[in-house]
Amino acid sequence: MVKRVKAPEKSIIRSAVGHLRAITEVTKEAINPGTITISYPHERRKLPEHFRGIILFEKEDCISCFRCAHICPANAIQMYPNEEGRYYPGVDYAKCILCHFCVDSCPTAALRPSKIHDVAFKDVESMLVTARQMEHVPEVEREDKATVEYDFDGDIKLIKRKEFEELTVEFDRPDKPDFKAAPLYPENCIGCRLCMFSCPVDAIKSKLDGNKVTLETDFEKCTGCGICARICPTEVLILTPVRGGEE
Repeated sequence: MVKRVKAPEKSIIRSAVGHLRAITEVTKEAINPGTITISYPHERRKLPEHFRGIILFEKEDCISCFRCAHICPANAIQMYPNEEGRYYPGVDYAKCILCHFCVDSCPTAALRPSKIHDVAFKDVESMLVTARQMEHVPEVEREDKATVEYDFDGDIKLIKRKEFEELTVEFDRPDKPDFKAAPLYPENCIGCRLCMFSCPVDAIKSKLDGNKVTLETDFEKCTGCGICARICPTEVLILTPVRGGEE
């Protein structure tokens, strides 16, 4: 036997109290909003100083050392050759985890951090940003009129300020000595020429004198990338600091 559920008894007083509470809450929110919702894109959250966003690239500072590609834990960075035979990095943002290991390891600050994070790609293929595309800062259309910051002192509150936060990070570049590759223990050279074949700027030449191989570095071409020093199996080559134009 199926029993019917009884309809709740209507109470005018209970209904009036419920409506009054709802109107009271709406009035409070209209006068003093207590929400923690940011009205993006008209408002933008204030980002931390060391926020890790899209990676920017300065081609003039790159020495093609491949360190960014070697250190990337997600294998998201590839090196692309240009017309002059130099190699520059490109980032596959379908793989990139924005750890910024590449930025931290770059010896010349050619890779720079930014606070740009709201980038839209039309498909997975377009998420591969080549070295040529890396040279240009992404165009950002901004509609924000205020910067919003969370306040966690006691209750969670939002502090809104009429500020315009720059999304590109400015920093002072450290003065670093120039480095060139030079043989430290030439007697250990086994003549494998791995340094010569791996040099991205063709700065290392070898001469065969009888059974002995002699290495020579063109200091005008050498960028101090250190690939030759890392690949040498007998540690013949080292990076030597150069100051004042003297090797």
